[in-house]
Amino acid sequence: MLANKTEFGDQVIAWYHQHGRKHLPWQQNKTLYTTWLSEVMLQQTQVTTVIPYFERFTTRFPTLEALAKAEEDEVLQLWTGLGYYARARNLLKAAKTMISEHKGFPENFDQVLALPGIGRSTAGAILSLTLKQAYPILDGNVKRVLCRYFAIQTWSGEKKTQDKLWQLSEQVTPAQDIEYFNQAMMDLGAGICSRSKPKCSLCPLVNSCQAYKKELTKQLPISKPKKDKPVKQTYMLALNYKQSVLLAKRPSSGIWGGLYTLPESDRKLNEAEIEQLFSVKVSKVIEKPEFRHTFTHFHLDVTPIEIEVKQVISSIRDTSEVWFQLKSDAEFGMSVPTQKILNLISEQL
Repeated sequence: MLANKTEFGDQVIAWYHQHGRKHLPWQQNKTLYTTWLSEVMLQQTQVTTVIPYFERFTTRFPTLEALAKAEEDEVLQLWTGLGYYARARNLLKAAKTMISEHKGFPENFDQVLALPGIGRSTAGAILSLTLKQAYPILDGNVKRVLCRYFAIQTWSGEKKTQDKLWQLSEQVTPAQDIEYFNQAMMDLGAGICSRSKPKCSLCPLVNSCQAYKKELTKQLPISKPKKDKPVKQTYMLALNYKQSVLLAKRPSSGIWGGLYTLPESDRKLNEAEIEQLFSVKVSKVIEKPEFRHTFTHFHLDVTPIEIEVKQVISSIRDTSEVWFQLKSDAEFGMSVPTQKILNLISEQL
């Protein structure tokens, strides 16, 4: 149960009314749907990156009902380049669930929390920012503000620290003006209490911030213990036949789930192997410069192999494959390395 008012809350809310962000696209004509969409898109993604994606997405799917009728390919196509594609797949699953089970967006916290891809903080943000329901939040920006304010000297990803931060969030969050407070905490973390070069002189909490008093601002929050990311290698095969390239849809789970990608090999294939594997006749094989694509847990070194095809003996091997016309607009999502390679080939045409 949140207190009606807190001193911490009064300072943060007063700052928000003067300096907080009020003109972002999802803050205009707010609905549960648009707040949810923005909160999902903003997970681990900068506001400036999200804005054009949000605008394109809401133009195509202006309502929850419209999204619930969408095909996965269409949703992933609009998400291409935003990363963390499980968010898009969960968004579609959640929309379908809401329409089938609740006939719309639920207003009950437990029902929102039960939806795919929604955790405690996201559920609290949706309901507090849109309906003024009294729930604390704890996204990455809020964690940073609290870790500095209370001088928390353990990594926020540890269960014990996470539990402590939730207690502190509940302690400082006021039930009154919750929609301003929660938005202000996210704005403070993003614009003032940033990870590097925080603007402490502009912070409404500076006089009582423990990190500032103890000169720990640069050290806090504690970073995740570093591990060297493993490096994996792959060859991406771009079979180019009459300016069309063979793509295959990935399974829904796993890396690039539901996206279309170029066929891959863990080793360099010779012409005979390519011809046998893809039922084609090859005129030329061109190896392109390697590039690195980085995931959360590993690096992937990609070597593009352009294969000029003079004859297709069997056009499609299974239903997941398509011949995609270069320079045309895709109606499905593609992995970023695939897009990069196709752009490279298209530039040479």
